[in-house]
Amino acid sequence: MRLITRTAVAAALMTAAFVVPSSAVAAPHTGGLDLTATPEQPAETAPPAVGAVEIPAGMRTTNGVRAKRYKGKNADGRTAYFARVPLKAPVEVQRAVIAANKIVGKPYKWGGGHAKVEDSGYDCSGTVSYSLIGAGLLKTPLSSYEFDDVWKVAERGKGQWISVYGNRSHVYAVIAGLRLDTSAAGDRSGSRRLKGPQWRPDNRTDAKRFTLVHPTGL
Repeated sequence: MRLITRTAVAAALMTAAFVVPSSAVAAPHTGGLDLTATPEQPAETAPPAVGAVEIPAGMRTTNGVRAKRYKGKNADGRTAYFARVPLKAPVEVQRAVIAANKIVGKPYKWGGGHAKVEDSGYDCSGTVSYSLIGAGLLKTPLSSYEFDDVWKVAERGKGQWISVYGNRSHVYAVIAGLRLDTSAAGDRSGSRRLKGPQWRPDNRTDAKRFTLVHPTGL
Protein backbone atom coordinates (compact mmCIF):
# COMPACT_ATOMS: atom_id res chain seq x y z
CA MET A 1 0.00 0.00 0.00
CA ARG A 2 2.83 2.40 0.88
CA LEU A 3 4.60 1.60 -2.45
CA ILE A 4 1.45 2.43 -4.45
CA THR A 5 1.01 5.74 -2.63
CA ARG A 6 4.59 6.84 -3.25
CA THR A 7 4.34 5.87 -6.92
CA ALA A 8 1.12 7.86 -7.34
CA VAL A 9 2.63 10.93 -5.72
CA ALA A 10 5.76 10.73 -7.89
CA ALA A 11 3.64 10.44 -11.04
CA ALA A 12 1.59 13.45 -10.02
CA LEU A 13 4.72 15.53 -9.42
CA MET A 14 6.21 14.55 -12.79
CA THR A 15 2.99 15.52 -14.56
CA ALA A 16 2.86 18.90 -12.80
CA ALA A 17 6.48 19.66 -13.71
CA PHE A 18 5.65 19.61 -17.40
CA VAL A 19 2.52 21.78 -17.24
CA VAL A 20 3.21 25.33 -18.46
CA PRO A 21 0.45 27.85 -17.70
CA SER A 22 -0.81 29.50 -20.89
CA SER A 23 -0.58 32.93 -19.25
CA ALA A 24 3.22 32.56 -18.99
CA VAL A 25 3.71 32.57 -22.78
CA ALA A 26 5.46 35.77 -23.87
CA ALA A 27 3.62 38.20 -26.12
CA PRO A 28 4.95 37.60 -29.66
CA HIS A 29 4.46 41.10 -31.12
CA THR A 30 5.77 43.44 -28.44
CA GLY A 31 9.30 44.08 -27.34
CA GLY A 32 8.22 45.47 -24.01
CA LEU A 33 6.47 43.99 -21.03
CA ASP A 34 3.44 41.79 -21.61
CA LEU A 35 0.96 43.77 -19.52
CA THR A 36 -1.81 41.18 -19.91
CA ALA A 37 0.17 38.16 -18.72
CA THR A 38 -0.11 37.04 -15.12
CA PRO A 39 2.08 33.95 -15.01
CA GLU A 40 1.70 31.59 -12.11
CA GLN A 41 4.71 31.44 -9.81
CA PRO A 42 6.01 28.09 -8.55
CA ALA A 43 6.24 27.59 -4.82
CA GLU A 44 10.02 27.36 -4.97
CA THR A 45 12.37 28.64 -7.66
CA ALA A 46 16.09 28.18 -8.06
CA PRO A 47 18.12 31.34 -7.35
CA PRO A 48 19.38 33.11 -10.51
CA ALA A 49 22.97 32.69 -11.57
CA VAL A 50 25.44 35.33 -10.40
CA GLY A 51 25.18 38.36 -12.67
CA ALA A 52 22.06 37.07 -14.42
CA VAL A 53 19.55 39.65 -15.66
CA GLU A 54 15.83 39.00 -15.67
CA ILE A 55 14.49 39.52 -19.19
CA PRO A 56 10.95 40.98 -19.32
CA ALA A 57 8.30 38.79 -20.95
CA GLY A 58 8.13 39.31 -24.71
CA MET A 59 11.59 40.90 -25.00
CA ARG A 60 13.94 39.03 -27.32
CA THR A 61 17.57 38.13 -26.73
CA THR A 62 20.68 37.19 -28.67
CA ASN A 63 23.50 34.92 -27.53
CA GLY A 64 26.12 37.30 -28.90
CA VAL A 65 27.80 40.44 -27.56
CA ARG A 66 26.08 42.87 -29.93
CA ALA A 67 22.46 43.94 -29.80
CA LYS A 68 20.32 43.31 -32.88
CA ARG A 69 17.22 45.22 -33.96
CA TYR A 70 13.75 43.89 -34.48
CA LYS A 71 10.50 45.64 -35.33
CA GLY A 72 7.39 45.46 -33.21
CA LYS A 73 4.80 47.42 -31.25
CA ASN A 74 5.37 49.02 -27.87
CA ALA A 75 2.88 48.99 -24.99
CA ASP A 76 1.13 52.04 -26.53
CA GLY A 77 0.65 50.24 -29.84
CA ARG A 78 3.23 52.40 -31.62
CA THR A 79 5.72 51.03 -34.14
CA ALA A 80 9.10 50.61 -32.50
CA TYR A 81 12.51 49.16 -33.25
CA PHE A 82 13.61 47.16 -30.23
CA ALA A 83 17.03 45.70 -29.48
CA ARG A 84 17.66 42.07 -28.67
CA VAL A 85 19.34 41.88 -25.28
CA PRO A 86 22.92 40.57 -25.79
CA LEU A 87 23.32 37.82 -23.20
CA LYS A 88 27.13 37.82 -23.42
CA ALA A 89 27.40 41.54 -22.69
CA PRO A 90 28.04 42.87 -19.16
CA VAL A 91 25.07 43.14 -16.83
CA GLU A 92 25.02 46.95 -17.03
CA VAL A 93 24.84 46.78 -20.82
CA GLN A 94 21.96 44.30 -20.76
CA ARG A 95 20.08 46.51 -18.30
CA ALA A 96 20.67 49.59 -20.46
CA VAL A 97 19.18 47.78 -23.46
CA ILE A 98 16.20 46.54 -21.45
CA ALA A 99 15.50 50.01 -20.10
CA ALA A 100 15.67 51.63 -23.53
CA ASN A 101 13.35 48.96 -24.96
CA LYS A 102 10.69 50.11 -22.50
CA ILE A 103 10.51 53.61 -24.02
CA VAL A 104 11.29 53.13 -27.73
CA GLY A 105 8.32 54.08 -29.86
CA LYS A 106 7.18 56.77 -27.45
CA PRO A 107 6.75 60.23 -29.03
CA TYR A 108 9.39 62.94 -28.93
CA LYS A 109 8.61 65.37 -26.12
CA TRP A 110 10.77 68.39 -25.39
CA GLY A 111 11.91 68.09 -21.78
CA GLY A 112 10.44 64.60 -21.55
CA GLY A 113 12.13 62.36 -19.02
CA HIS A 114 13.53 65.20 -16.92
CA ALA A 115 10.80 66.46 -14.59
CA LYS A 116 9.88 62.80 -14.11
CA VAL A 117 11.77 59.74 -15.26
CA GLU A 118 8.63 57.83 -16.24
CA ASP A 119 7.03 60.11 -18.83
CA SER A 120 4.64 60.04 -21.79
CA GLY A 121 7.44 61.02 -24.18
CA TYR A 122 11.17 61.73 -24.18
CA ASP A 123 13.64 64.14 -25.68
CA CYS A 124 17.18 63.15 -26.67
CA SER A 125 18.82 63.57 -23.26
CA GLY A 126 15.80 62.13 -21.47
CA THR A 127 16.09 59.01 -23.63
CA VAL A 128 19.80 58.45 -22.99
CA SER A 129 19.35 59.25 -19.30
CA TYR A 130 16.51 56.72 -18.97
CA SER A 131 18.66 53.94 -20.40
CA LEU A 132 21.63 54.76 -18.17
CA ILE A 133 19.45 55.11 -15.06
CA GLY A 134 18.00 51.68 -15.80
CA ALA A 135 21.53 50.32 -16.06
CA GLY A 136 22.47 51.77 -12.68
CA LEU A 137 25.04 54.09 -14.31
CA LEU A 138 23.23 57.36 -13.66
CA LYS A 139 21.09 58.61 -10.77
CA THR A 140 19.21 61.58 -12.25
CA PRO A 141 18.60 62.77 -15.83
CA LEU A 142 21.19 65.02 -17.47
CA SER A 143 20.97 67.55 -20.27
CA SER A 144 22.81 66.87 -23.52
CA TYR A 145 25.79 69.09 -22.67
CA GLU A 146 26.19 67.75 -19.14
CA PHE A 147 27.30 64.24 -19.97
CA ASP A 148 30.94 65.23 -20.46
CA ASP A 149 31.40 67.10 -17.16
CA VAL A 150 28.57 66.21 -14.75
CA TRP A 151 28.38 62.45 -15.34
CA LYS A 152 30.61 61.30 -12.50
CA VAL A 153 31.43 57.81 -13.80
CA ALA A 154 32.36 58.90 -17.32
CA GLU A 155 35.71 58.87 -19.07
CA ARG A 156 36.68 60.59 -22.31
CA GLY A 157 36.59 58.68 -25.55
CA LYS A 158 34.79 55.71 -27.03
CA GLY A 159 33.75 52.85 -24.77
CA GLN A 160 33.89 49.15 -25.53
CA TRP A 161 30.19 48.71 -24.74
CA ILE A 162 28.57 52.11 -24.23
CA SER A 163 29.50 55.42 -25.88
CA VAL A 164 27.62 58.67 -25.31
CA TYR A 165 27.84 61.47 -27.90
CA GLY A 166 26.79 64.88 -26.64
CA ASN A 167 26.95 68.60 -27.40
CA ARG A 168 24.92 71.66 -26.44
CA SER A 169 22.00 70.75 -28.70
CA HIS A 170 21.79 66.95 -28.88
CA VAL A 171 22.89 63.67 -27.33
CA TYR A 172 22.64 60.03 -28.34
CA ALA A 173 24.30 56.77 -27.32
CA VAL A 174 25.72 53.69 -28.99
CA ILE A 175 25.07 50.65 -26.81
CA ALA A 176 26.28 47.16 -27.75
CA GLY A 177 26.65 48.30 -31.36
CA LEU A 178 23.24 49.93 -31.82
CA ARG A 179 22.49 53.65 -31.76
CA LEU A 180 19.82 54.90 -29.34
CA ASP A 181 18.64 58.24 -30.73
CA THR A 182 15.53 60.39 -31.02
CA SER A 183 16.86 61.83 -34.28
CA ALA A 184 16.76 59.96 -37.58
CA ALA A 185 19.85 61.78 -38.91
CA GLY A 186 21.94 59.34 -40.93
CA ASP A 187 19.36 56.58 -40.49
CA ARG A 188 18.95 54.79 -43.81
CA SER A 189 16.71 52.04 -42.42
CA GLY A 190 12.97 51.67 -42.00
CA SER A 191 13.10 53.70 -38.79
CA ARG A 192 14.24 56.89 -40.51
CA ARG A 193 10.69 58.30 -40.54
CA LEU A 194 10.07 57.56 -36.89
CA LYS A 195 10.70 60.38 -34.43
CA GLY A 196 11.37 59.92 -30.75
CA PRO A 197 13.35 57.15 -29.02
CA GLN A 198 14.34 54.39 -31.43
CA TRP A 199 17.19 51.94 -31.92
CA ARG A 200 18.93 52.84 -35.16
CA PRO A 201 21.47 50.69 -37.05
CA ASP A 202 24.11 53.22 -38.07
CA ASN A 203 26.13 55.90 -36.32
CA ARG A 204 25.61 59.49 -37.41
CA THR A 205 27.78 60.94 -40.16
CA ASP A 206 28.35 64.03 -38.00
CA ALA A 207 29.56 62.03 -34.97
CA LYS A 208 32.80 64.05 -34.87
CA ARG A 209 30.82 67.13 -33.85
CA PHE A 210 29.99 65.55 -30.50
CA THR A 211 32.02 65.12 -27.34
CA LEU A 212 32.47 61.40 -26.78
CA VAL A 213 32.47 59.81 -23.30
CA HIS A 214 31.82 56.37 -21.85
CA PRO A 215 31.14 54.84 -18.42
CA THR A 216 34.28 53.76 -16.57
CA GLY A 217 35.03 50.13 -17.36
CA LEU A 218 32.51 49.91 -20.18
